[in-house]
Amino acid sequence: MVLKSLIISLYLLGAYWASLQFPALHMIFFPTLGAFCYLFLTRKYDMKEVSRISVGAVVSSTFGSIMYMLDWGLPAFFVTCLMTIWMIRRWHWNAPPIVAVALIPFFSHPAPVWGFPLSVLLALAGLHVTIWLLQAADHPHLPQWMKLLVHGKIPVPEQSSGGANL
Repeated sequence: MVLKSLIISLYLLGAYWASLQFPALHMIFFPTLGAFCYLFLTRKYDMKEVSRISVGAVVSSTFGSIMYMLDWGLPAFFVTCLMTIWMIRRWHWNAPPIVAVALIPFFSHPAPVWGFPLSVLLALAGLHVTIWLLQAADHPHLPQWMKLLVHGKIPVPEQSSGGANL
């Protein structure tokens, strides 16, 4: 878990650095990216579940951006909240940061309507790759010192009780 936390923190640092260095990427780092990182880090990595949550984040950020662009003020904000909560419940996305991602356009005021959803897509795609690589590093044939870094301890292999001891 120590190594995973370190790698995820480096991923967030990289996204933040890119957003500071390159004006075109200023939306690639958004505060709820940290919440998504922690959410994906603490759950067992299931590609289907994580992909569904990521699709939900992109869909809700697109919906929030469109509602912001329509410039209806408070009603647009309210409709965005209601619709995002409905979508989360309807499609069982089960990730509260999705609501936050939908509301970010109302606070960040993105210039192109597609800019923020694209940033969410790119940032979560990078997170997918990072988490996938971390899971690949969790291979049973890792050296003992790497297992210590990945798990914080050296896991004891489970022994099967199949067969009789004679």
